[in-house]
Amino acid sequence: MTEMVLASANKDKLKELKKLISHGKIVAIGEIIPGWDVEETGLTLEANALLKARAAAEATQRTAIADDTGLFVWALGDAPGVYTARYAGENCSYSDNTAKLLNALKGELNGNRRASFHTVIALVTPEGEEHVFHGSVEGQITEDHSGSEGFGYDPVFFSTELNKTFAECTTEEKNRVSHRARAMRKLNEFLQNCF
Repeated sequence: MTEMVLASANKDKLKELKKLISHGKIVAIGEIIPGWDVEETGLTLEANALLKARAAAEATQRTAIADDTGLFVWALGDAPGVYTARYAGENCSYSDNTAKLLNALKGELNGNRRASFHTVIALVTPEGEEHVFHGSVEGQITEDHSGSEGFGYDPVFFSTELNKTFAECTTEEKNRVSHRARAMRKLNEFLQNCF
């Protein structure tokens, strides 16, 4: 079984990815190099995912994966986009981000609240082999928080496929349609065939 290093300190992301991987095992880079971090300076999700995976593969000399996810809101010109995790500033909380988003959309009608989540997962080997996997999901931003499951923007992201917010879903429901799950299915298929 292929063991890969996850280039992230986000415990929620690690937990979700561990449930989604079917061909391999994921270990957090913090378990190997405590306090490891890399600045996300890329201008696209793919650039940031590759930047993190390359740095982790080089630092650990192991195959590394990194996920970069963005929320793209139609009425905000696709913001927060690549800045999704730090929309309300550096070291902000999930609630800081959702509060800023809801405030920015105040007064917008449902048609203007269209949104999509996009995930890019990069895999980089110590030898420099690189692969990227994409996943996306459509929905809209609600006017208030609803649900207590998940993390991040889940309480305000209404999935049109599930007819409820991600925070109102069970883990199994979310993992059927989510952006991260769709990207991970492609990674799993790759690992099954190539590793």
